[in-house]
Amino acid sequence: MKKIMVFGTFDVLHKGHLNFLEQARERGDFLIAVIGRDLSVKNIKGKFPIENEELRRKNIAKYVDKAVLGDLNDFYKVIRENKPDTICLGYDQNEFQLKEKIKDIGIIEIIRLDAYLPNKFKSSLINKGIPKNK
Repeated sequence: MKKIMVFGTFDVLHKGHLNFLEQARERGDFLIAVIGRDLSVKNIKGKFPIENEELRRKNIAKYVDKAVLGDLNDFYKVIRENKPDTICLGYDQNEFQLKEKIKDIGIIEIIRLDAYLPNKFKSSLINKGIPKNK
């Protein structure tokens, strides 16, 4: 069984997210989505997500085999615990020194997936003006 792992905020799920998940699913048998924690999103993007982390996890769980929240203290812990064969990154995701940090786990393929209409289906564009739940 080939395990695929993706990471994201998945704040207000949209067609771009679903296309990202479809592309990732095509690369394996078991798809794991790691959802960014509210505090991690705030630290990375400078603002809290519109939807809280548990709602985002529940929403994405409908489209993947396993949906988990990332670890607040160790970004790579979820990778070590789940041991994916492939990590799929979105066109706009930073690798966070991924190859160097996970080399002790073993060889994990890292693939950057294609954008799906990024000028239309990008969370920062779609969520503009939506009031936050925080």
